[in-house]
Amino acid sequence: MPNSIALIAHESKKNDIVTLVQRYHSLLNRYLIVATPDTGKWIQDATNLTVETVVSEADGGLLQIAARLVSSEVVGVIFLMDTINVPSQLPDVQALLRVCNRYEVPLATNIATAELAIQGVAKRRDAYLIFNPIAGQGNPDRDLALIQKILEPQMNLHIILTQPDIDPVEQAKEAITAIQSAQSEDSTACIIASGGDGTVSAIAGTTLETGIPVGIIPRGTANAFVVALGLPTDLKRACETIAAGNTRMVDAAYCNDIPMVLLAGVGFEAQMVNNASRELKNRIGTLAYVLSAAQQFFAQKDFNATVELDGQVLEFKTGAVTIANAAPPSSISAQGFGAVIPDDGLLEVTIPTSKTLLQDINTSATLLASALVKTQFEDRNLVCLRTHQLKVTTDPPQTLVVDGEVLEANPIEFICVPKGLTVFSPLLTT
Repeated sequence: MPNSIALIAHESKKNDIVTLVQRYHSLLNRYLIVATPDTGKWIQDATNLTVETVVSEADGGLLQIAARLVSSEVVGVIFLMDTINVPSQLPDVQALLRVCNRYEVPLATNIATAELAIQGVAKRRDAYLIFNPIAGQGNPDRDLALIQKILEPQMNLHIILTQPDIDPVEQAKEAITAIQSAQSEDSTACIIASGGDGTVSAIAGTTLETGIPVGIIPRGTANAFVVALGLPTDLKRACETIAAGNTRMVDAAYCNDIPMVLLAGVGFEAQMVNNASRELKNRIGTLAYVLSAAQQFFAQKDFNATVELDGQVLEFKTGAVTIANAAPPSSISAQGFGAVIPDDGLLEVTIPTSKTLLQDINTSATLLASALVKTQFEDRNLVCLRTHQLKVTTDPPQTLVVDGEVLEANPIEFICVPKGLTVFSPLLTT
């Protein structure tokens, strides 16, 4: 839901408020305008802005706006007052002024202060926060209040709550459309994703190749994306990183034209994710993936995998193919090289080719050791490749997981997008 600005004008100030709105149309167009009926009609007749009207002042319209201020729906008030002909001590006027002061909502009562307020807002970054209230095990109300406390003094924060029946990708696309429609040379608008890896990956993927920075406020079970990129996992530090404004460009990828910011797994990885239920993750957190991996280790059956890259066709008998753009150390199946480099323009491919249970155990130990020391360990039953593009075909067809989402596809094509994603990040130190 977009933030709202309340526009009110006494009768002698109607022309003034229309002139003001026309002058700053492109900025006010980012907001939902809330107005009393007469003022709203003047604005709608003169512009194409969306205006939502409350009841008239005589019927309590100012009190309705005051109530919206209390619930943080209205982020600013422009009230052009005729202090000569209309008493400023009217109870409803005083109530609105008191609420603005109590909740520190910007209030302008004449053209000069209104222009100063609007120009100040224009210099701040527009941020569209897509917030998943059911992510993780924390208190979403407390988390959102802390995010607002840190970010709202620094930027114009538009809060969008995810809904069970709405794809967050569509919400992110709407935000991107709003950003691009208002884009200018000095535009610094951004998108912020707050939730688990599913929410974060989906939203980050929509910004791929747009140049729009994405901020990550992790509130999920594993928070694999921020760990993989070395971003803050603490909510307060994540907000402070976004407020600081430093950005970093990292790679992304497409998997059968689906944006991929983390990794894809065929076989073992897909079944492990599929078996870690939401109920289990809520109950035991990241241990759900450990338990699921242990169960899948003994249940996984080998399949034939054909890998095409760099003009070569390679064939393997394996139980897993993992293709990583970025991955935390906890994603053991991606750690053939000991670490996944998120900004080298390449995808890391890891394929175990063990033939016995003992070899499987040894290969798993090799991957774990590589992840712990961030250095590749040689294992003759482990194939490790780095490539910009590849195609994987499995026989029989296998379940696929892309950034935590389980899909069906065969064959599967991957292509890396170097520096395709811009993320807010702490300053890197050497």
